[in-house]
Amino acid sequence: MTNEVLSIIKKRSSARAYSTEEITKEELNTILEAGLMAPTGMNRKEIRFSVVKGDNPVLTELDEEKRRLRGQDVQPHNFYFEAPVLIFISAEDDFKWNRVDAGIAVQNMALAAESLGLGSLIIGCVYDALNGEKKAYFSDKLQIPEGYSFQIALAVGHKTDNKTPHDFDFSEQVTIV
Repeated sequence: MTNEVLSIIKKRSSARAYSTEEITKEELNTILEAGLMAPTGMNRKEIRFSVVKGDNPVLTELDEEKRRLRGQDVQPHNFYFEAPVLIFISAEDDFKWNRVDAGIAVQNMALAAESLGLGSLIIGCVYDALNGEKKAYFSDKLQIPEGYSFQIALAVGHKTDNKTPHDFDFSEQVTIV
């Protein structure tokens, strides 16, 4: 018996190269629904999703701010590797489980993307830029509600690379008590 979910989990890897082909509205909605179906602590449903096209100028500004904070020069690619769509997940500032809930949602969405034959990349590298001195500016541009903060993002598109999924060492990484 084959387990579809486990097959998708084993197959998924982080995509770092995308074609220019757009994803369909149906594909995007399926991915967003997977995020919306994720459980949240106390069923608070405190996470929000901001969908941004990969050619939106705010992404260049965000990449520049990320690089400025890290003291990095401009690179030949950006933090989202030219994916056609990014989904920024924000959550209520004062909820204890907001980061956990955002992590569950982004994993649901990454697995949904894989099941649709799309590539994805879970992105946290812009956290400091989105929660730093320009937080209000970027929150406005990404339509992150007041009282919410960026937690994690997902780049999605038709991948053009074939990165091997992560390996693991069960005996080193698991302790059974």
